Formats: sequence, C-alpha cells, structure tokens
Amino acid sequence: MDLHQLRCFVAVAEELHFGRAAQRLGMLPSALGRHIRMLEEDLGTRLLARTTRNAALTDEGTMLLDEARSLLSQADDLAARFRTRGRSQAATLRVGAIDTAAAGLIPPLLHDFRERRPDVAVQLLEDKTIRLLPRLLSGRLDLAFVRPPDSPDKRLEFLFLFHETAVVAVPIGHPLADRKHLRITDLADEPLIVPERRSRPHSHDLTIKLFAEAGLQARITQVAEEKQTIINLVAAQLGVAIVPRWTSRMTTPGVRYVPLDEAAGSMNKLPLAAAWIRGSRDAVRDEMLAMLRDGLGVYAEQA
Repeated sequence: MDLHQLRCFVAVAEELHFGRAAQRLGMLPSALGRHIRMLEEDLGTRLLARTTRNAALTDEGTMLLDEARSLLSQADDLAARFRTRGRSQAATLRVGAIDTAAAGLIPPLLHDFRERRPDVAVQLLEDKTIRLLPRLLSGRLDLAFVRPPDSPDKRLEFLFLFHETAVVAVPIGHPLADRKHLRITDLADEPLIVPERRSRPHSHDLTIKLFAEAGLQARITQVAEEKQTIINLVAAQLGVAIVPRWTSRMTTPGVRYVPLDEAAGSMNKLPLAAAWIRGSRDAVRDEMLAMLRDGLGVYAEQA
C-alpha cells in the first residue's frame, strides 16, 4: 500500500465513478482500476463494489475512507512544511562572525552580497569562535568567520582569509595618546588589559607574544572577556590594550587607537578564516565564498 494507491481510492470513493475519478487524477481509467486492485490485494479485502458505470463502497471501504483521508492530509502537510522549509533555507544564509569580523569584514561583504543576491536574507550571529564552531557543526549556522583553532575539527573546512592588524587602545590624555605610532618597548611599564584566554586565545596570546618577541614581560593588570568591556576599561584609565584594528570602529569616548610600529610582526597573530562543514552543499553559501575570494584583496586592505 502506498500513498498513490490511497489517493486513487479516495478519488473513486468520493466520485463513485471510475471515469470521473480518473479524469480528476489525470490518468486512464484502466490504470486507476489497476491501482485499486493492487490496494485491495495488499489489504486482502474488497473496498469497492463495481458496476459497469459506477462504484459503491463496501463496509471495509467505508472504514478505510476516513483513515485514508487523514493519512493523506498528514502527508500533504508534512510535504508542505518541508517544501516551505527548503524554500526558506534556500533564501536564507545563517552566518556567524567574531566581533571584529562583524565590525569590519561583514558590513562591506554583506553590502556586496546584497547587490548580487537581493533575494537572500542573511541572518547574522556575533559570538566567539569557541561558540560559533559548535553551532556550525550542529547545523545551526551555514558559514562562520572565526579565528582558526590550532587543532581544527576534521569535519570542518577552513578558508584562510588574512591576518588582522593590531593597534593600541590608549586613554585620551595619556602621554602615549598623541603618538602617531607606538613600539612595544613604549608599553613596557604600562598596565595591560587583555582578553580572557579560554574564550579568546588568539587575542590574548597576541599581547603575550609581542612582548616576548621584544624581550619584555607583559604587565597584565586586568583580564576581561568582551572587547567592548576592554575598551571601556581603557576609557576608565585602567590600562592600555592591544586589539585588532577593527575594534577601533567601536566608538568609545575617552579612547584613542594608535598603530603599532611592529604591525608587520603582529600580522601573523590574528588570523581570520571562513569555516563551513566539510563536504556539505549549499549554493548560496558557495556563492558568498566565491564573491569573497574574488574581492579578498579589497576586503583585506581594511584589516
């Protein structure tokens, strides 16, 4: 017994005429009759009493009719939900991004993508790498812009994009705030505010490695988890912070961002990559990735 046989039976039961039922289903009466016979053979009972022109339901046929209508209604509802979901997925791209990517790369990328695909709605989630990658693996995201982990999950594909430039967030009024450039040695005695390493290992290690390369010990006096919190602590004159350049787009009164002379040496400390499930197929996601690859030089200039 299959759904098509049930549809044939319901049509005959409602029309009580094979010719009209066949016309309603767009098939030959002989083919309709064959499906009805197959259904009766599967169930082991007569469902219809046939005459040369009409048909009548047997007791078993009457019993089956309501059940068949219910089953077909459920099947139609299920198919409709999945078709709607498929259309929604095709027109929606779920993107995750770390905060600096959300502030820097994502706005111009989404602007360009909307110009090309105005029919696609992009849902954007901003979070840390350690939370975005599990969402990607669970299917709750289609694409994520993250710091690539040292030991990446083999189920994920990563496309390295570029390294972000580092700058120093300094309180306005601080002796270093009016400098055009800063060296790490200029920060040797400054209290440093750094991200919590568990949630932001790349950003945390950026400060540690830059000081180590300069032969200095980082004087860390405050740890905070969120970039905005770090910048607010700088504004409160609790210290200075080495942050990605795109953090400077977080306009906060009382803070000035000064480039590092060692920016070239820090370029390998803040990698940004796109990530998605390895082997998965998604035409909309792949279109965004292709556009990103084509314009990567332009996007990287802003890093």
